[in-house]
Amino acid sequence: MIDLHCHILPCVDDGPRSLEESLAMADQAVQDGIHTVVATPHGLDGMYHNPLGPTLERVASLQSIFSERGIPLKLIPGGDVHLCPAMVSLIEKGEAVTINNAGKYLLLELPAQTIPPGVRDEIFALKLNGITPIITHPERNPVILRDLQVLHDLVSVGALSQVTAMSLTGGFGEMIRRCAAEIVKNRLVHIIASDAHSRDRRPPVLSEAVSAVEAITGDEAYARSMVLAVPAAILEGKRVEIAEPAHLSRLRPFSS
Repeated sequence: MIDLHCHILPCVDDGPRSLEESLAMADQAVQDGIHTVVATPHGLDGMYHNPLGPTLERVASLQSIFSERGIPLKLIPGGDVHLCPAMVSLIEKGEAVTINNAGKYLLLELPAQTIPPGVRDEIFALKLNGITPIITHPERNPVILRDLQVLHDLVSVGALSQVTAMSLTGGFGEMIRRCAAEIVKNRLVHIIASDAHSRDRRPPVLSEAVSAVEAITGDEAYARSMVLAVPAAILEGKRVEIAEPAHLSRLRPFSS
């Protein structure tokens, strides 16, 4: 499996606080059947600054240590990039890191409590410049929790979305688990990723969430594509073929 969103680099954000914990997370990922991880430190969120140059150096350094320790895990550079104005310019300046530094896909983190009105303009601008934003953990955004059509609108204008594995298995509570199930049912999510930050509280595990998606939808191929075919295409910079999301008439606001 491929984990497209993982805070595995040590001592750069709110992820692992030591190299030893990063190594423990890597072992966990391998044991779960993950062979490739995109290292995605936070950026542009007002707290952490992880531009392209240092991120590439840190990924290369940790990959070298994996090789020395015999850990069969491939690291890919990326970033968990907070929504900001003029994102295309920030990417061009190396202030925001696209997946695999390929300029094709970007993990886009929305503000924790709201969705600014300019988000559609930023998505349009990114798409016009050949970059597809991947909205991270939409099931944890309170605006989307109240109204799934908000996510539908963002997907309709060209964004992809990524659900957190622990959301599907109940690790963030029952309301978020139900919302995650609903967006999966309506094909409004395309990728499962761990968004791991630690070896204990938020570990790099995907297999249980894949089983959850299969149980929710009855569609094994769809569930497996979310950790195999879709992230593989993203790493290669290829166009992702996704299922058509539910029509607006089929969607209903999510409620607790």
